[in-house]
Amino acid sequence: MKRREFVTAGLLAAPSLMLAQSLPEDNNAQVVPAGADRLGEVHSLGFSRMCFKVPSAQTAGGMFLMEHDNLTKGGPYRHFHPAQDEYLYALEGEFRVEIGTKKLILKPGDSVLMPRKVPHVWAQTSDTPGKLLIAFTPAGRMEEFFRDFGKTGKLPSDPDVVRTYGLERVGPPLVL
Repeated sequence: MKRREFVTAGLLAAPSLMLAQSLPEDNNAQVVPAGADRLGEVHSLGFSRMCFKVPSAQTAGGMFLMEHDNLTKGGPYRHFHPAQDEYLYALEGEFRVEIGTKKLILKPGDSVLMPRKVPHVWAQTSDTPGKLLIAFTPAGRMEEFFRDFGKTGKLPSDPDVVRTYGLERVGPPLVL
């Protein structure tokens, strides 16, 4: 093999060698059953139950994904995330969503992206429990927020406490 061919072959192989070296041997793939938390934990805000499906550590902080079962009507206060986009996917029930000045209804199979820095609020409006898949990207401190207040059973009311988790509270929950 001539030197030039040898060098060219090495350069062409380099990207695939680098990719192979950057992929983990065991990517910790695991099925998380319906209604189960990936780590087997229990999180509740009183009106809801949350199952963490993709903890932020699993994506190096790129995303946090949870299943949110609303046991009663209602939802969080109006807020925004300075550094996270929030995505809602309705699995069961019906939800009223306001993003900025837009007013929307989510039914099973519907989804919506709530961009960072845009005030938003949502509430379950159906008579039966509703279920959402909620993603935050990047994860920021959202998993920590739900982990900490999932132990107390209620959302914090102090705007300064909320701010430490990367949320800005800007209004009350939706009135149903």
